[in-house]
Amino acid sequence: MSELLVVEDLQKYFPVTRGLIFQKEVAQVKAVDGVNFTLNAGETLGVVGESGCGKSTMARCIARLLEPTGGKIIFDGRDITHLDRNGMRPVRRDMMMVFQDPYASLNARMRVGAIVAEPLEVHGIGTDTDRKRRVQELLEIVGLNPEHYNRFPHEFSGGQRQRIGIARALAINPKLIICDEPVSALDVSVQAQILNLLKDLQQDFQLTYVFIAHDLNVVRHVSDRVMVMYLGKPVETGGKVDLYAAPKHPYTGALLSAAPIADPTLGRARKQIVLTGDVPSPLNPPAACRFHPRCPRFVDGKCNVDEPLLTPVAGAQDHEYACHFPLEHWPMGEDEFRRRASLAETTG
Repeated sequence: MSELLVVEDLQKYFPVTRGLIFQKEVAQVKAVDGVNFTLNAGETLGVVGESGCGKSTMARCIARLLEPTGGKIIFDGRDITHLDRNGMRPVRRDMMMVFQDPYASLNARMRVGAIVAEPLEVHGIGTDTDRKRRVQELLEIVGLNPEHYNRFPHEFSGGQRQRIGIARALAINPKLIICDEPVSALDVSVQAQILNLLKDLQQDFQLTYVFIAHDLNVVRHVSDRVMVMYLGKPVETGGKVDLYAAPKHPYTGALLSAAPIADPTLGRARKQIVLTGDVPSPLNPPAACRFHPRCPRFVDGKCNVDEPLLTPVAGAQDHEYACHFPLEHWPMGEDEFRRRASLAETTG
């Protein structure tokens, strides 16, 4: 598979200033601080982590809604890191976003037809008749009635509004869609419908996704590979089967141990990893390993002195972790989780 998106040492710092007239920068919020990954065409990269870890900021930098502080973003073989507005215009035809809040992401004063047709108008695609036909086709593709063309967003439920947002993202046949927590504001039953819709669309239109979510079960369902972020940095990446079956970073283990399990036998047998303290401020992140103040495997003189680098896991393709003292045995039962992961892969 060909590489569609390459992110190298991506950084985004927000300045903290003091003064009303003569403002002086006194600190920086390091929202994203050294993210690296490669995404192949047709893949889905799931990104997980606690609130404030930099997931959404990273997504907005990739889409160039925010100007990166440092690093490099290569999309479809082209460096787009510092392209101006005119330079980004043709790139935006191949890169779209689905936002978290289906109530805020749609203009309440515009009809559905105008909302979905807006990308077509911006890029000068088709006549008015062609655009209307295309919009009605898209509404049908995402499971809505083409007759909804003239309705306003307030006339739809949350799940229907998110379908409208997906239709807008599909309007100009993009190669990459960045999904910024697209189901977190929806009911569980509606979440399943939207997730299945996204998977079907990926197969039908050869789409590539960056999928951001808090729910580890959701990420497992839709992703090919997973990246776990903590305080602006990736701490573990890998294929979903390897990462979920045998996590190496203590933070990944803590997240997975808190995720609900449908099987009560496994749930009772599971040993939960409880983290102490709060997430440190990105204004002043901890030295060396940023997770060390909360880590149950912390060793003084090592974790707070030497920053761990991403290390490959022996025998696992593309599975890397950044920890001096990784988990040796997964408390949920590695063999059982590998069996369940393989079963999930087979049954879809």
